Amino acid sequence: MKLSELLGFRFKETPSDCQIASHILMTRGGYIKNVGSGIFSLYPPGKRIAQKIERIIREEMDAIGGQEVLLPVTMPAGLWKESGRWDAVGSELMRMKDRWGSDMVLGMTHEEAVVHLCRGAAQSYQNYPFMVYQIQTKFRDEPRARGGLIRVREFTMKDAYSFHTSQEDLEAYYARCHKAYENIFRRCGIPEVVSVKSDGGMMGGKVAHEFMLVTEVGEDYLAVCDCGFSANMEVAESIIENKAGEDAPLEKVSTPDMTTIEDLCGFFGIAPEQTCKAVLYQKNADDALVVVFLRGDLEVNEVKLRNLLGEEIHPAVLEGGELPCGYLGPVGLKTPKGAIVINDSSLKGARNLVTGANEEGYHFIGFSPERDGTGSKYNDLAKILEGGICPQCGEHSVKLVRGIEVGNIFQLGTKYTKSMEMTYLDQNGKARYPIMGCYGIGVGRLMASVCEVRHDDYGPVWPMAIAPWQVHICAIRAENEEVGAAANALYNVLQNAGIEVLFDDRKVSAGFMFSDADLLGVPVRVIISPKTLARGAFELRTRDKAIQKDIALDDAVDEITALVKERMGEFES
Repeated sequence: MKLSELLGFRFKETPSDCQIASHILMTRGGYIKNVGSGIFSLYPPGKRIAQKIERIIREEMDAIGGQEVLLPVTMPAGLWKESGRWDAVGSELMRMKDRWGSDMVLGMTHEEAVVHLCRGAAQSYQNYPFMVYQIQTKFRDEPRARGGLIRVREFTMKDAYSFHTSQEDLEAYYARCHKAYENIFRRCGIPEVVSVKSDGGMMGGKVAHEFMLVTEVGEDYLAVCDCGFSANMEVAESIIENKAGEDAPLEKVSTPDMTTIEDLCGFFGIAPEQTCKAVLYQKNADDALVVVFLRGDLEVNEVKLRNLLGEEIHPAVLEGGELPCGYLGPVGLKTPKGAIVINDSSLKGARNLVTGANEEGYHFIGFSPERDGTGSKYNDLAKILEGGICPQCGEHSVKLVRGIEVGNIFQLGTKYTKSMEMTYLDQNGKARYPIMGCYGIGVGRLMASVCEVRHDDYGPVWPMAIAPWQVHICAIRAENEEVGAAANALYNVLQNAGIEVLFDDRKVSAGFMFSDADLLGVPVRVIISPKTLARGAFELRTRDKAIQKDIALDDAVDEITALVKERMGEFES
């Protein structure tokens, strides 16, 4: 490809709407163009990277027996009504009507479509197990599109679905897919991706893992430990040790206008962990009240609470005077009919706490949950803390770090096959529901994530395996007859040798040429100029600055080809 013919351009200025490195550099470098909120077009460099990522994904999916299919972007609502997600999923699902007034959806995920495809096509146990996958456009009406390709509304995704006749078979295949994902991320140039336990969310299922790239621009928080423990903060177990202390008499004291933990700590001269607070929610379905009591220094993990209840929730909105908010406590609490009261495990073994007395202007001191009859059952509902106890090694060694989710895998069970009546006949002729696994990777997000951790101040430093081109020829003073002839000759020979070459044949200054080359991030750069030719050489540089040397004209093709081959395998071990 000659740069003079390449669609798109590069520029120095940082766009005002770009906040993170990948968004800035991929916009400045002519990879992407914003069309609307969370919707992007790809210029040729971006498309070439995406195609290479897709090729790696296909190779790894094929290696574990995947069969590529293609599912529709637009689906009749009837499929989503069969699964129960038509009503369960919120406004992120794009709903519409066709010309006949029928309800339709734009696919944000394809569990329903794949069950529809496979039911009837795998009717015997002898047809199992199998896995199908696709690389397809999806649309999620994301309310917080940000970060360029990191969080978008329209996106290209590889999603795969496996079908099994036993949980054991699913677990064995799940492990194979886990390994394939490690291969994909390593081959794309980010071997530092970690696998963490996660929440199934709207997908359902009991077991799920996310593959996270640790970076400060990530939106998710991970709990990690040097012992090897890792989990999404949403599901990480919060282990709290309450210091042994003396019981004190339960006593009601006047605390006028003290409705916050900070107020109480200042008034009594205590730390937040010496208090018990109430956090109120309501169920989305019927607005039934949910009261969570936990230690005052902790926060409720709403994902854990949703999973415990099996229902969606929202922060409580109560009419004035219904409850003495700010003064609620476990002792003598009177709640509306249908309310649920839950104690977090942080209260287990706690003694001598300050908590609400369920009367405006009053709190109890000396509250001990187990002694005072309110601590018979506990549930882990708190967010894990920095420096908290690691669930794996038991040390106070938990660290909270940010990460970008670049992939996820789920053990779905029979959630979709059962609701959509997909069955097969077992060895005894009995109808059974297949057990499913689900495995997803966002192509654009993966591309942007690589850029986030593989860049410098001047542009991306693309790994060879996914770089838009492998070699970038910079012909300085290309109008010079000798330079032009040498550059064109090298360009043609390298292309004939199967090397992907970008040839900057423009009549521009060396500084302008090198600035564009940095933004394009091609791993190997060959500089040809009157000065290098006077030395009887080309100048060879790598984008990561590891190599900068002259290479003899006669040896150039062999050296460049060998370097490309070497860099193709840089993340293989």
